[in-house]
Amino acid sequence: MQERVIIAGFGGQGVMSMGQLLTYAGMIENKNVSWLPSYGPEMRGGTANCNVMVSDEPIGSPIVTEATVAIVMNRPSLDKFESDVLPEGNLLINSSLIDIKSERDDLNIHYIPANELADELGNSKVANMVMLGAYLELTKAVKTESIIEAFKKVFGESKANLVAINKEALEKGAEAVR
Repeated sequence: MQERVIIAGFGGQGVMSMGQLLTYAGMIENKNVSWLPSYGPEMRGGTANCNVMVSDEPIGSPIVTEATVAIVMNRPSLDKFESDVLPEGNLLINSSLIDIKSERDDLNIHYIPANELADELGNSKVANMVMLGAYLELTKAVKTESIIEAFKKVFGESKANLVAINKEALEKGAEAVR
């Protein structure tokens, strides 16, 4: 198994957090992982994306040029990364902010209203975790429990009060693609 993932959106949408959590969860499960962040000119509001690999085999390069999955949180990210997904790969589109359909007919495309689902939970900031939950349901790259464990390691005790809502967001995302 080798997941080559592009996660992209505006700064402030939790794109880097998704990548970090996926990477840490892979480490918890003793998988080979890499995380390569890329920021636009501004952190919050500018473009942000990261390349993540989770693999049972050694990873030669952290750069993802042929993705098995792209998780796109906004329209510019769809425009930029849609063509980088391999045929038969997964394209997860945040349909809350992207008002067009993919033009590719050789992908498994999933439209997830991440912002609306996050709002239903009472916290718009967990839209990224909704998307991550959808990704985990589709690929089984790592276990949800490992993501929660990674959340505790990445964000520490000061954010322990947010574990429950993030767990709910992961489940909402999984439900959205079942």
